[in-house]
Amino acid sequence: MGARDPLSEEEGAALELGAELRLGAFDLEIELAVPAGCCLALAGPSGAGKSTVLRVVAGLLRPDRGNVRCGEATWLDTEAGIDLPPELRRCGYVFQDYALFPHLRAWQNVAYGPRREVRGRAERRRRAEALLERFGVAHLADAYPRTLSGGERQRVALARALAPRPRALLLDEPLAALDSRTRAAATRELASVLREAEVPTLLVTHDFAEAATLGDTVAVMAEGKLVQRGRAADLAARPVSAFVADLTGAVVLSGVARPGAEGLTLVDLDGGGAIASVDHATGPVTVSVFPWEIALEPPGGSGSARNRLAVEVASVTELGSRVRVGLEGPQPLAAEVTAASARALGLAPGRTVVATWKAAATRLTSS
Repeated sequence: MGARDPLSEEEGAALELGAELRLGAFDLEIELAVPAGCCLALAGPSGAGKSTVLRVVAGLLRPDRGNVRCGEATWLDTEAGIDLPPELRRCGYVFQDYALFPHLRAWQNVAYGPRREVRGRAERRRRAEALLERFGVAHLADAYPRTLSGGERQRVALARALAPRPRALLLDEPLAALDSRTRAAATRELASVLREAEVPTLLVTHDFAEAATLGDTVAVMAEGKLVQRGRAADLAARPVSAFVADLTGAVVLSGVARPGAEGLTLVDLDGGGAIASVDHATGPVTVSVFPWEIALEPPGGSGSARNRLAVEVASVTELGSRVRVGLEGPQPLAAEVTAASARALGLAPGRTVVATWKAAATRLTSS
């Protein structure tokens, strides 16, 4: 019989949580479920309660009322008086700063979790090195955390979290400590790990792009509550509020909607100007459109897009082969165009251009 995959789990089980908690002026009220083998990314600003959710699941914080279950195992049930300590919940936890033990070598950090179930130093080291090999850092097995780079510490922390063969994986901003050069590669590696782990994963991030890349589904949190949950593409296409639209990276405008010709809805923007949408709405609305859906033309252009607003360039920022252009108009806008287009238009602060986009790209949410 071959060696057991150190990332496998004998039996997949869903993670379920329902909790109510008051911490001073902060109230947490949440219910969620994560199927086995899936990653739910909790996205939102600092202070939304994302890390608090992880602490409740791990047993580091007891809610006033609630329950936590993983498959048939009940980890917490406040009504029944059940509250298993963290060491019995079998959660793999990766903290934002990785929290590696500074006095232990890399392999010893990884071997720390399964020390009760794996007897013998040689066997613990064998399992630890197998995981370090999986993450491409087996050559650093004898290194201390202080000698490792941010990306290397992240890999060791992930290996340590998976070593006890956890029933659930909890990741608290696992990429936050990495520099931008390391982050893209680390994101790809982490996505691969999550696909193979076969356990329910809760991942906390304030970065929607990161949530979209790593999460099978995304749940947006604000002020201790879930605001919207679904696939990242669905949240971006149909945000339920201006807050969600802004988090997804959309340009957010406000105005008042009214029926228009040809089945379109017209929106009179606050501050002046009007735009059209294929969505149906009346009264106060939030308008969202993504920067890459907005094209720029010189004044007097004759493009076919239905929405056209005269604006002034406020900033020009290069993002690789793309250029993010900040625009001042009735309300602030941002467009993302190719570097070639930016050069052709001679974009520079103070220049007047026309921002254009399609009615089909104009998403409306009732305010």
